[in-house]
Amino acid sequence: MGWISFLLIALAFSLIVILGLVTKLYKVSGQLSIIENSLVDIKKGNWNRRILVDENDITKTICYSINDIAMKSQTQLNQLKQSEQAYKRLMSSLSHDVRTPLTSLVGYLDAVQKKFVTGKEKEEYLEIALNKAHQLKGFVEVLFDWVKLAANEQVFKLEQEDINELTRNILVDWIPTFEEEHFEYNIDIFEKECLIGLDRNAYIRIVNNLLQNAIAHSEGTKINLQISEDEQSVIVQVSDNGKGISPNDLPYIFERLYQSDESRSTNGNGLGLAIARELVHLHKGTIHAGNSCSGGTIFTVKLPKLFKF
Repeated sequence: MGWISFLLIALAFSLIVILGLVTKLYKVSGQLSIIENSLVDIKKGNWNRRILVDENDITKTICYSINDIAMKSQTQLNQLKQSEQAYKRLMSSLSHDVRTPLTSLVGYLDAVQKKFVTGKEKEEYLEIALNKAHQLKGFVEVLFDWVKLAANEQVFKLEQEDINELTRNILVDWIPTFEEEHFEYNIDIFEKECLIGLDRNAYIRIVNNLLQNAIAHSEGTKINLQISEDEQSVIVQVSDNGKGISPNDLPYIFERLYQSDESRSTNGNGLGLAIARELVHLHKGTIHAGNSCSGGTIFTVKLPKLFKF
């Protein structure tokens, strides 16, 4: 009888094992069905779909991977949509910025060509047309700069530069504009040489964009540019005495196409500061904007002394 009892016990144990396997297979089958349905849903474009899974489920690794893929794909899709929207806004903004001065330019030149104006008035029309042409040139340059940066086609090379001398040379070209726009200017740059690694063209664009921003948007009457240094960095500050920037706008002013609210004028295409930030980052530097206690805005650029020559 002993062997019969052993056989019965073995049979009972086998049935328990088989029942356990069947139960587990049934559960796995259910999970696979859920995975299949989820994949079909995701394939249709529902990247919000997630698979709920218990920690003890056999298929948890697969489910986690699918959820991770769906989440990353959703993030990429959102970024793509944002890029498309930004591109549409860019084209809309630039088309307006180009169309307005272009239409005006054609009108003034047409009046001159058809001899509707003569003498002193003709000279005035030609001067206005020239200003419109320079305005268009500026828009095109800004657009090209942004396209190159966005496509990673910007040729960037650090070379030995005296930042103090280079900045003085940049400002010489700005003095006529300051005077024409009735801006007082103060330049605080040491006479001594300060050699750091700079991409000359990129740095010129950074300074030009900050000065242009102050003239176009600050509604002020004074511009200050100061250069100082410490052991690690060279600090370039451009400030004005205008209305300043709303605290709600400050976190976003370096974003592409962002235009400040009523605290500053809405002229421009919203690319100048974004380009300046990208070029500063290419130098491994930082750029910050803040409002002065005495009024106006201060832009602070820190460029690291990457190496000595």
